[in-house]
Amino acid sequence: MSSKPDLTWMYTQMVRIREFEERVKRTFTDHPGVIRGHTHLADGVEASIVGSVSTLREGDQVLATYRCHGYPLAMGTSADAMMAEIYGKATGLCKGIGGSMHLTDPANGFLGTSGIVGQGIPHAAGAAWAAQIRGNQDVVLSFFGDGASKQGSFHETLNVASLWKLPIVFVMENNGYNVVTQSFQEDANAAAGQDLSIKATGYAMPGVTIDGGDPVAVHEAVGAAVQRARDGEGPTLVESKVYRLSAHGNLIAPPGVPLHYPEHEAIEVFGDTEQYAAALRGDPVPRMRGRVVSEGVLTSDEAERIAQEARDEMQAAVQFGLDSPYPELDEALAYVHAS
Repeated sequence: MSSKPDLTWMYTQMVRIREFEERVKRTFTDHPGVIRGHTHLADGVEASIVGSVSTLREGDQVLATYRCHGYPLAMGTSADAMMAEIYGKATGLCKGIGGSMHLTDPANGFLGTSGIVGQGIPHAAGAAWAAQIRGNQDVVLSFFGDGASKQGSFHETLNVASLWKLPIVFVMENNGYNVVTQSFQEDANAAAGQDLSIKATGYAMPGVTIDGGDPVAVHEAVGAAVQRARDGEGPTLVESKVYRLSAHGNLIAPPGVPLHYPEHEAIEVFGDTEQYAAALRGDPVPRMRGRVVSEGVLTSDEAERIAQEARDEMQAAVQFGLDSPYPELDEALAYVHAS
């Protein structure tokens, strides 16, 4: 994944994800009250997302955590429909009923997300089992955070996936924080200096830890795991080390109280400005931009044109969401059960 078209695609998708997340964050201050529930951003995780989904082919599927905007966007989902869903509008992916944490687009292979930590992991195994039964070498990617690796669903699913040699790749995006708790403070493995991919050992599957800020490195590692799954050799656990640049989630304020997206926990909770400054220096988006320009893949003007197109696209998505109607009240129970 190092040709000019491949690297250009990676850079373009990373910029699109970043600009989408920026527009979501700005909605809280620019359009108070439009987003009424919890929202979790993945700025800083773009390289891991793009490098992973770049390994997919038609028929493959993805399930993700609630920090989920980037995956469907890179997989071809409409930015307009995504923004409208986050705004709770009838033109959204799920008709405004799901919101930010429940984006779903099966037509593009994105099977959905959940606000419950680790819940999507066994669902992904179910999708992988179905793919195994179909026998068409389709693969499922299961994305989750490091906190989910402490849930029973993680251990139970890795166990059965290994036993049945399911065609699934588990991608743990370790952003260093479980809400406001720094991961190394509560995980014995991490405190001992070991990568969390060591947890794969207990389930007889390969485990690898990679730099999640490098989309090419992510593509290579996840791609190898995907090929292993296609060949019937079973699952792999990939720990992708990233650093989210926004706080865990937005604040929910009572009516009339101005909303804003809080500062990252490194600053707001721990007062560690140097840790956050170091994370900004390693920001994967400008890092990728520097790479494609320095390697002659794009000129500075071409890279800026792509960035401006992404800004325009996401601002148009905001306007589409704002202009869209809310669902009718009589639709509130329409999708609760099958008729």
